[in-house]
Amino acid sequence: MGEFISFLGNNLADFWQFTGFANATIQHVIMLLVGLLFIYLAIAKEFEPMLLIPIGFGMLIGNIPFPLDAGLNVGIYEEGSVLNILYQGVTSGWYPPLIFLGIGAMTDFSALISNPKLMLIGASAQFGIFGAYIIALLIGFEPNQAGAIGIIGGADGPTAIFLSSKLAPNLMGAIAVSAYSYMALVPVIQPPIMRLLTNKNERLIRMKPPRVVSHTEKVMFPIIGMLLTTFLVPSGLPLLGMLFFGNLLKESGVTRRLANTASGPLIDTITILLGVTVGASTQTSQFLTWDSILIFVLGAFSFVIATTSGVLFVKLFNLFLGKDNKINPLIGNAGVSAVPDSARISQVVGLEYDPTNYLLMHAMGPNVAGVIGSAVAAGILLGFLI
Repeated sequence: MGEFISFLGNNLADFWQFTGFANATIQHVIMLLVGLLFIYLAIAKEFEPMLLIPIGFGMLIGNIPFPLDAGLNVGIYEEGSVLNILYQGVTSGWYPPLIFLGIGAMTDFSALISNPKLMLIGASAQFGIFGAYIIALLIGFEPNQAGAIGIIGGADGPTAIFLSSKLAPNLMGAIAVSAYSYMALVPVIQPPIMRLLTNKNERLIRMKPPRVVSHTEKVMFPIIGMLLTTFLVPSGLPLLGMLFFGNLLKESGVTRRLANTASGPLIDTITILLGVTVGASTQTSQFLTWDSILIFVLGAFSFVIATTSGVLFVKLFNLFLGKDNKINPLIGNAGVSAVPDSARISQVVGLEYDPTNYLLMHAMGPNVAGVIGSAVAAGILLGFLI
């Protein structure tokens, strides 16, 4: 009887050593609380729930404590584990192009086609990327790491993952979570900057209604856009090629089933896998470092620079435009590629000052241009840093 009790006691002691309770640290608790915060913001505040719920729950999955040397083969960084296999879509960089395929299939480029000069606003907002890149270099990051960090300023999660998987895989978790966090915080970060940088008269500017875009123009745009951008930046081909291909599926009018699949079930599936695995990659042993904190700070700077650049560029551009062709600078924030949230913010802030001035369609021009711009910027950084 005594031997049985001793045997049972040893088994229970061994069992206890494998539980999360026995292996939990304050770092695990911190990351679990961050994951719960993401889920709360998604549900209670409706901050990008399609992104924050998978990422937040992924953080819970990735930070369940277990003994790292026990050979359980369940952690995301343990080769051969289920989570590790799913995470290869992130580390190998094939989730982001599939996301871009879906984005292209659901995006209407009509606002940009009808008013091509709005492309310049999308380009100007990319100063946030290069501004953060320079700051990251100045505080000691390696050039490849600085390039991966800078892309956060584009407010484009898939592009941030794609670039960091090539340039700084060890920082990818922090960069991805930072990029998606700031995408979700667009309604919080951008409006104060927009109000600060504009005056009452500028906020009341009414823009001409966009012209009607023909079917032929819509079909030609993804073909010409793909050729021009990829000839300029071949390294951006995986993202730009899939973006424009998805748009051609939508606009051709003869591949509706493919477009519906790309913009529906496919992008939803990849979003789930990407969000959960990115969230799980925040495992405390790899994520909770001083570099991660710096990345979050730099991400905020890059996002502020991008928004500021877009608004100030419109103000400058207006000096060269006729009275009837002025652009409302409240759409300058939409140059970041958080589609369609930043365009929606342009609309919301504009309606505060004139309830009859609808800016959404105008803001969608620089917004979709920002998607193209961030992919081009990623290609440029990849081209000279790889």
